[in-house]
Amino acid sequence: MWKCPKCGRTFQNTNQDHYCGEPPRTIEEYIDRQPEEIQPILHQLDNTIRTALPDAVRKISWSMPTYWRGHNLIHFAALKKHIGLYPGDEAVAAFADRLEGYSFSKGTIRLPYGKPLPLELVTEIARWCGAQE
Repeated sequence: MWKCPKCGRTFQNTNQDHYCGEPPRTIEEYIDRQPEEIQPILHQLDNTIRTALPDAVRKISWSMPTYWRGHNLIHFAALKKHIGLYPGDEAVAAFADRLEGYSFSKGTIRLPYGKPLPLELVTEIARWCGAQE
């Protein structure tokens, strides 16, 4: 077990990513809490999803930026080596043939920091998620 020296919470993994204290209340607050070099990437991703889903509510759910319309449509999160994009199992399966070069698994697409964001693909995935009602 590992205990965070800042907040005192215990975790199974050493140096596990987590929020110390209160989770962010808005997507802007979430992005502002991330390392400075990652913030522009997160703003770009957020703007892309916001444009693709203009009628979705932007909120924090599960401590992650989330787009919601009656239910969660898509989430994203900043991690150590990548941004996690969470469109759900069905979306990942529907776009699996277009995800070559990216690590992905059930419900998760990993977008590494050293590679340009696939904004067209993110737009298509977000729109697909919004159409699945």
